[in-house]
Amino acid sequence: MKPLVITMGEPAGIGGELTLKAWRERDVYNLPPFFTTDNIDRLAAIDPNVPLKEITHPAEAIDVFKEALPVLQLSLKEKPQAGVLNPANGEAVLRSISQAVELCLNGQAAGVVTNPIHKAALYDIGFNHPGHTEYLAHLCGKNETPIMMLAAKDLRVVPLTVHIPLKDVPSKITQDLIIEKVHIIYRSLQKDFGLKTPHIAVAGLNPHAGEEATIGTEDRDVIAPAIQKIKAEGLNVSGPYPADTMFHEEARAQYDVALGMYHDQALIPLKTLDFHGGVNITLGLSVVRTSPDHGTALDITGKGIARADSFINAIKMAANISIKRTHKE
Repeated sequence: MKPLVITMGEPAGIGGELTLKAWRERDVYNLPPFFTTDNIDRLAAIDPNVPLKEITHPAEAIDVFKEALPVLQLSLKEKPQAGVLNPANGEAVLRSISQAVELCLNGQAAGVVTNPIHKAALYDIGFNHPGHTEYLAHLCGKNETPIMMLAAKDLRVVPLTVHIPLKDVPSKITQDLIIEKVHIIYRSLQKDFGLKTPHIAVAGLNPHAGEEATIGTEDRDVIAPAIQKIKAEGLNVSGPYPADTMFHEEARAQYDVALGMYHDQALIPLKTLDFHGGVNITLGLSVVRTSPDHGTALDITGKGIARADSFINAIKMAANISIKRTHKE
């Protein structure tokens, strides 16, 4: 298997700590070889006890990984300060991501695991994408529609709408959007997770899924008809279900992924189930991409208390998806 590539993320955040912790615990968790597009001096300052080795080509990482963390060297304009955003290093943050995606696209890396970025530090250099995921889709360059899926333990969730105000959610829910996203989810579960006929359970928008349109009409007029159209195509989709009864243990055993109507409806159950271990997986891209399910954690950077559970799970997930895709080819 080719090595995975880890991005630097926000240099003032906990990304470097996570990368170093993952390498230190590589044998404990049986992690596959990976390298990082980062700055050696920055990493050495975080933990001087971790051996680092500069590489010039991803293939070198396989042999280096056993004895040192392989680093594809990246320059920084200014020395990072833990917890302090510095737009001067924004170009390096984006360069780390673009380089990682390019290495995946040209077949030199098996997949990319992205450390968290901080958009506020990137706006000054012209970053104009809604988020990390959309930037990755742009770099892939094929008008790809990326979908955020979160996974933890025995639950996978996808929010239909993501970072928009709650008051705007009903107007954004359309049959076309539901149908488009279900198709992408379905194909991705087949290709990336080896599920031949995945079952997608769709949540309703309103309490009790509208209770026969007595508590809102969106479930009856928009969501249910979309599900019927998808089922007519032969896909294994069901709903809309009341969201408050979709996530207990017995219910989770009945489906492979839950499609929620808005961000918190999907993410609260998952983060309650496994707050520290969830993984963000981007569906619908030509490259494998995962990331830890948390942010830059500027408030704890440099204190040595950042947990690497989610990051390590993201590495393992990226490796598993890459293997599934390779076997499909």
